[in-house]
Parts: sequence; structure tokens; C-alpha cells
Amino acid sequence: MSESKDIYMTEEGLNELKKELDELKLVKRPEVINALKDARAQGDLSENAEYDAARTEQAIVESRIKELEVMLENAKVITKVNTDVVSIGTKVTLEYVGDDDTEEYSIVGSKEADPFTNKISNESPIARAIMGLKVGSIVSVDSPNGKYDVKILSIN
Repeated sequence: MSESKDIYMTEEGLNELKKELDELKLVKRPEVINALKDARAQGDLSENAEYDAARTEQAIVESRIKELEVMLENAKVITKVNTDVVSIGTKVTLEYVGDDDTEEYSIVGSKEADPFTNKISNESPIARAIMGLKVGSIVSVDSPNGKYDVKILSIN
């Protein structure tokens, strides 16, 4: 048996996973089952494209359900957030040193990261560089695009 690692997430991230799991189990799974029944009713399954598509969809849905169940089983919810230092569950405002450009990020677990909404994984290069640091700290970030410096302006 493989050892599962803890999956750190916020309460919001946990609720999103539960919501997705419910949607898959209560809506999507029954839809796929009905599509399979309809396709079977059409006769010869060996040349039935609708049946093949429904089986593929069923495999995808069941795989995602299993993945979500494992994630929820191993979830470690971050409830108490220390805003003295950067940690999972904090929002941090950073200044890109030399650019005078600022950006606010929410530090979240890897499974709920969404760069389009500025939710970055605790495993990302920038988060790894600033984790455990305080307001006013300046740190160098090693990223795939090269090194750059950031200054922590605030932690919420």
C-alpha cells in the first residue's frame, strides 16, 4: 500500500472539494449511468459510439471521485492562522524589489492553488521562499524564470 501524504488546505478549499464530490456523486454519476442505459438499449455494443463515449465518461467520473475521496481522507485543514509570519492560510502583499510592483497572494495547499485568482501553492518557488518570514523581510526567489527579490509588505 502506498503511503499518502497530508494535503494542506484552507476551510474554503475543503468545502470546494466536498461540493465537487457531491456534484459528481449526485448529478454526474447518475447522468452517466442513464447515458449507458440509453446506449445499451440501442443494440450492438461493439459498434456503438455512444456506449463507448459513455463508458469513457464513466471512467473519468469514477477516477475523479476516487481522487477526491483520497484527498478528503488526507486533508489537513489549516484553521488557526498565525499572521506574524507567512504560512498556509495567510494573505501576503509582496513588493517586487526593483520594479515597485506589488501583488497580493493567498498561500494555500497545492490542491487548491489557482494562479488566476492569486492563490499560490505552499510548494511554489515564491511561497517556499517567503514561508516563515515576517513583514519587512526581503528574500531572493529562485524561479524557473530566474532569480528576483521580494519584500513582504503585509500579512493577513
